[in-house]
Amino acid sequence: MRIVSLVPHATELLFALGLGDEVVAVTHECDHPPQARERRRVTRDALPAGMSAREIDTAVRERTLAGEAIYELDHAALAAARPDLIVTQALCPVCAVSFQDVAAIAQELPSRPRVIALDPSTLGETQADVRTLAAATGRRERGGQLVREAAARIDRVRLAVRSRPRPRVLALEWLDPPYVAGHWTPQMIELAGGQDVAGRPGEPSQTASWETLAAAEPEVVVAMPCGYDAARAHAEALAYAETLERLKARRVVAVDASAYFSRPGPRLISGLELLGHILHPDALPQAPAEAQALEVQPLTVPG
Repeated sequence: MRIVSLVPHATELLFALGLGDEVVAVTHECDHPPQARERRRVTRDALPAGMSAREIDTAVRERTLAGEAIYELDHAALAAARPDLIVTQALCPVCAVSFQDVAAIAQELPSRPRVIALDPSTLGETQADVRTLAAATGRRERGGQLVREAAARIDRVRLAVRSRPRPRVLALEWLDPPYVAGHWTPQMIELAGGQDVAGRPGEPSQTASWETLAAAEPEVVVAMPCGYDAARAHAEALAYAETLERLKARRVVAVDASAYFSRPGPRLISGLELLGHILHPDALPQAPAEAQALEVQPLTVPG
């Protein structure tokens, strides 16, 4: 089978299912596992590099309202890949090329590939997607194994923190303007032993005023700008240090959203483990080996 993945989390899942050799093309943002970087690229970013958070948000809004994609699909490269299966998503126009465009193009390709859209909104739905893709690719046994392993890791975190006090947590998916993280993130916070003060489980991320966020009285703020790694998230949080300080949280930490929170792939479970370590280091003293939380200074408020 020749597979093209048009979303990074699907690429990660395909490799986790043991299908790496059958993945023939991916997006320009597919960077995990490292082998994914060796595959043909069939998309490119429509936005110029070097934009600020505010400029990115404005450009995304303008293009979305105009019905224009944030990412551009290389039709010739997609055709050259001769896919039997295309894995994409329709949930978020900011995260991938238009599903309608992909479906229309697939109809014109000589290989007439099947198109599967993975669109989870909750942590449970991310695990259902594992089974969906496993069934479509003949990897049911491996898919079941991945789901069982994820469930065991989730239970380990949940049980470790179940009797602990729950700190008030604010997860910020963007800083200018501020977006409160939604979808699966509020569930992850709850499972990790926190109380999400602004996010809505299963719902899209939402903008909020800094005044409203301060009134929510968060004790821990997790900066997870969508698509940013930990270093860039840390730099972004430092750039908005004075604004974040007005939230009066005891701690502000920056995390790798791209790897562990924005993408609903296998590494969400590592993100959950990282949150558990951030909120309850006494109960979960070891963060996932590959993940990290960077303290944002001088934002730690005594008390």
